[in-house]
Formats: sequence, C-alpha cells, structure tokens
Amino acid sequence: MGRWEPDARGRLAKAALELYAEHGYEQTTVAEIAKRAGLTERTFFRHYADKREVLFAGAGDLEALIVRAVADAPEASVPLDALSAGLDAAAEMFVDRREFARRRHAVITENPELQERELIKLASMAAALAATLRDRGVVEPTASLAAEAGVAVFKVAFEHWIAPGEERTMRQLIQESLAELKAVASGA
Repeated sequence: MGRWEPDARGRLAKAALELYAEHGYEQTTVAEIAKRAGLTERTFFRHYADKREVLFAGAGDLEALIVRAVADAPEASVPLDALSAGLDAAAEMFVDRREFARRRHAVITENPELQERELIKLASMAAALAATLRDRGVVEPTASLAAEAGVAVFKVAFEHWIAPGEERTMRQLIQESLAELKAVASGA
C-alpha cells in the first residue's frame, strides 16, 4: 500500500489490530504498525497519540453521541427512556463494526492496562450521563443510579453482540437488555 492511498486512520487501526493479535499489544511497536499500514511513524502520530489510542479513539465521540441524545429526549421521558434514546443513538456507531469490535475486545481482555482504560471510559460515560440527567431535572441518587444502569445495559448488550455466532444488531440487544433491566427493577 502506498502512502498516497486514502483512509490512513483506518489502515493504521486495521494494522494495529492485526499486529496486536499476532504479537500481543505489549510487543507491538508504533513503527511496526505504521510499516504494516504502509505509512510513516509521523503519520501514525498525526492520527493517534500512542498505540493505546488506536483502541480508544472513538470513546469521546461515543460518549458525546449518547449524551446529546439523552439531552434531546422528550422532556416527559423518564430517566430510563431518556437513556434508551441515548443508547439507541450509540447503536448506530456499531453498524458494520462487529468484527473490529470483537478483535478490539480480545486485545483489551488480554491486557490489564487496557482493561483499566476501558473501565475509565465506562466510568466517564456514566458520569456524563448522570450530569445530563441532572440537567434534565432528575434528582440524586436517581440520576446516578439510572446512568450506571444505562452503562450496564450498554456493556451487557455489547458483550452479547460480540459473542461468536451472534447475529442480532446492537440496537436489538440494547433494547432486550433494557427490557430485562426494567423487568428486574419491577420484580417481574
């Protein structure tokens, strides 16, 4: 692949995941990622701060998308319905990305440092959602409980979505997990 080919960011992410799977995250260097992608290290650093960020680059966009959809939910929405709107919006980011997500998850699962970063990402999402719910007039501890529940729904749906043989969409799994949460909360 020549340097002039399009989608340098995508090529770098693909190369990184391949190398992480082949050699392990710790053993893979930025130079190897850039070389596999047919790019320079300088180009790598224009797109990512470090090799870890290849795995977490979309976290801010995901959080912003969910928060915006929760904020824009109809005023009369109860907290879980507002969160449902946010999670539905997030599901769009996962269309046609299941294989990438599976590979990304496998790399993260193998590395404690990356697992910690994933937990920080989820905690940040929960804090942002709680703040958004408070801005909507939801009191504490309801806002924090609902936000944490929303993140749990997302996490459970995601883990089912990347499971081998799974064919349901992320949106379907989010809605099923949310229905299960509501059933648990109502004692049904």
